[in-house]
Amino acid sequence: MAKYAFLFPGQGAQKPGMLKDVCEAFPESKKVLDEVSAIWGKDVAKLMWEADETELSRSDNSQMAITASSIAVMKALESKGITPSAAMGFSLGEFPALYAAGVLSFEDVIKVVAKRGSIMQNVCETIAKENEGHAPGMTAVVGLGPDQVKEIAAKCENVYAANMNSPKQTVLSGTFDGLTQAEALCKEAGARRALRLAVAGPFHSPLMQRAADEFEKAIADVTFNDPKIPLFSNVTGKQATSGAEIKKNAVLHLTNSVLWTDEEKVLYDMMNATGEEWKVIEVGVGQVLNGLWIKSGIAENLECTSANSLETVNSL
Repeated sequence: MAKYAFLFPGQGAQKPGMLKDVCEAFPESKKVLDEVSAIWGKDVAKLMWEADETELSRSDNSQMAITASSIAVMKALESKGITPSAAMGFSLGEFPALYAAGVLSFEDVIKVVAKRGSIMQNVCETIAKENEGHAPGMTAVVGLGPDQVKEIAAKCENVYAANMNSPKQTVLSGTFDGLTQAEALCKEAGARRALRLAVAGPFHSPLMQRAADEFEKAIADVTFNDPKIPLFSNVTGKQATSGAEIKKNAVLHLTNSVLWTDEEKVLYDMMNATGEEWKVIEVGVGQVLNGLWIKSGIAENLECTSANSLETVNSL
């Protein structure tokens, strides 16, 4: 019998109407949304299905919508007997991964994501005010190697290499003006694309230090358990084995790069070492991680399947 590695998407994957078909077809999934709404104090289903792209892109909204929808899909898969034997999440996706691995309880993961989203949104709005109303953000650079992108970032003020997505895709974080300069330099250097992303701030960069300081205080009393299944960290690019380490990394996560390509390799090596059959599933809205897995260079004999609709969930 195959084992499953669950990959959870991050902020930016959100879209209006997200996963409505899954949540309406599986009572377990709809129950997740009801319970999230009760804990959060807002109607997460209404947010997911009726909000426009602008409202959904706010950190305080998108983080909860993505977390709720990822857990909802996980519950739909569990009803079919598909459960994770390893988990990792991209950026925000680390939090549903923490729930999947038993590090955080359901109630705690919702409360922690609510605090995280609110803190990050407030800091992003402050940064925008400090830059004459120009909102900070992130830009995906396609077609240049990560070292080349890092060199370009170093030439720009308040721009940082934030996400190591694949050998040919790196995401920059920065202020509006800094990213505008970096995008022009990347295109001059031969980048195929330099695309501003639908996120509310300069995540995974030193510009989020104020948010990290607040978040550290906000989770001080939250219990982070040791993971029950193999779990991997964006901050280290390696397997995380203790609740204490994971709690520390949850704070560093806001200011440190996402070492996704390193994580993919470590996960792949772990699955290979077991000698067992494994399947990789992207659990939640979109198929960004599916695409990154294909481009990773390790996917020749192990594909990643998306569970992002009723059709795809039913096909598993």
